[in-house]
Parts: sequence; C-alpha cells; structure tokens
Amino acid sequence: MQRNTLFRPLLLVTALLSTTAFANESNVISHPISKGLYELSYGQSPQQLYVASAGARQEAGGAVYVLNPQDLTVEQIIKEPLKPFGMAIDNAQHILYTGNTRDGSITAIDLKTQKIIAQQVVESRQRSETFRPPQIREIAVDPTTHQVYATGVGADSVVWVLDGKSLEVIKTITGVGKMATGLALDPQQHTLYLTNADAEWIKIDTQRNTVVQRTKLAIDGEHMLLNISLDTAGHRAFVSDFKQPQVLVIDTQNSKVLTSIKVPESLGVLFNPHRQELYVTHRQAGLINIIDTKTYQVKRTIKADGMPNSLALSDKGDVLYVSVKQASSREKEATQPDTVLRITL
Repeated sequence: MQRNTLFRPLLLVTALLSTTAFANESNVISHPISKGLYELSYGQSPQQLYVASAGARQEAGGAVYVLNPQDLTVEQIIKEPLKPFGMAIDNAQHILYTGNTRDGSITAIDLKTQKIIAQQVVESRQRSETFRPPQIREIAVDPTTHQVYATGVGADSVVWVLDGKSLEVIKTITGVGKMATGLALDPQQHTLYLTNADAEWIKIDTQRNTVVQRTKLAIDGEHMLLNISLDTAGHRAFVSDFKQPQVLVIDTQNSKVLTSIKVPESLGVLFNPHRQELYVTHRQAGLINIIDTKTYQVKRTIKADGMPNSLALSDKGDVLYVSVKQASSREKEATQPDTVLRITL
C-alpha cells in the first residue's frame, strides 16, 4: 500500500509455495498465500487461522483462507462472492465475520459448515464526485451479547451495531469524527473505544450504544490514529499512529496519554496479556516490533518479507501471526502473493 493512497477509505480497510524459514530467525516461518491479504483471526475450536483475501484487483469476489496454525498450510478455502478486508471471530458461536468494504456489507460465516449464513448491506449509498459514503474497516464482537460492531470510515464516520446471527442493524452511531478507524471492545466494562484522524479518544456505552465521552488527546502535530489494542487488567490502550513515529499509551480510566513509545510510524497493534508484550507492525519500514509493556522498550525487531499489516495471537499467547503484503498499486499490481508469518514467541 503506497503512502499516498493509504487514506483512501478502501485501502484503510484495505498456486501455493512451500513454507520457508527466515535466514536469521529460526522461530519465524513465512508462507505465501494469495494476493490481497488483510486481516487475521485465530479460531479456538478447532484451532485454525483465518485470513481474509480480497484477491487480485481484476478478480470477482474473494476468499477466507483456513490455515493450519502450526505450518501455515492451507486446509480449506471459503469462497466469498464479495471481497473481504476486515475480520473478527466469535469463538463461542463459531461465527466468522468479514467486512466487504467495496460493497458496504458484512458477511457472517458458520465455521462448522463453512457456509455463509447472513450478509447485510450497512451502507447502500453510492459514491459520487461530491459524496463518499463511510466504508467498513474494523470489526469487533462482544462475546457476552454476541453483538457486532463495525467502523464506517469517512469524513463523518459512523459505527454500525448489528445482531450477531441475523446481522440486522440494531443502530447506527453517527458523528464519531473524521476517519474513525480503530475500535476495541471491553465487554466487562460495556465500553467500545474509537480513535479518529482528529486525535480524539471516544468511548461508547455498549448497553445504550451511545457516545458517553469524547476527548481531544493532548498531543501536538498531525496524527492519523489507527488501531487499538486493550490491556483491560492494566486499564491501558495502545494506539498506532501512521503519521508520527510512535505508539500512544492511553489510560482508559481518565483518557489521558500515559506515554509515547518511540517506534516508526505504525499500523497494527496487539497486546499479549500472557507475556506483557505489545506487537506492532510498521508498514513503511517493513518491520515488526516486540515491545515490553512494563518498560515500554523494544525487545526484538523482525524484518518482514514485505509490508507487515495485521496481527493475530494463538489462544495461549505463544505464537504471533502476521499478514504481510507485497508492494502493489493501481498502476502496477504485485506479481507475487502476500504472505503470512508465524513467529514463535
């Protein structure tokens, strides 16, 4: 994804070879999967890794690749008539959700049968020269209520709230700012957190599905706050910033910035409570950083075989998975497939 195209809403949301090990990383393997890889989800029962693939630009539809979490071999391919980008999983209900950004819809897949059980258009307005409708980016699932939340990214962003089985839209929460991209859910506190391009930190009460707090963060300069990962026990949120060389750490109790971790401009963030570590993808730098969340110091840096994108963890927190994209543009599509990394922690 080129820097000058990152903030297009679509790109924000935006034959197999043998597995190979990195030359200097004995605990890292890479496996080419398909073009157009985006987000990952880890399934607990059975243990499988799911990765969304929008495929090549000229191809109709997309797929979810079901990978063996040990060697990254493809076990199944679930075809989708639409192109999936975002992804979330409800392990209790065995339902996988994908966001079909180009078509303004969300798809629910029964993982037991690997069949599509519901598909819901949440944004039907058409794009024009003067209007760009919000487009789906991130998806989160409440494991207690089984409701689904999805951000609609645009000049005036929204959050869609859907029933987890029927995908009926329960509510559209409007007015959450410019390019509200990242979201993270704390089901115990009934709170959904959002960030946006105006450096705002937003809290939504998931019992009432209303915005209850909106805080302008005390940070200088131009920012594009993207993804969020929560340390619910420590009352912290880790927020990636694509325009500044940092990851922000926010106190979720008072909505204040605790510190700024100095790393390259970042995209994906994922907190691991088992190891008190934070994993960060740096798309432009081609790096993945492992950060000690007690000291906020980088413990290890891994060079990716492309542009690292999204992250997922095994259920025990001992393996990290990363989707890695190859350089591609509208003018020149990648000739090689995107890959998935498996990193033993």
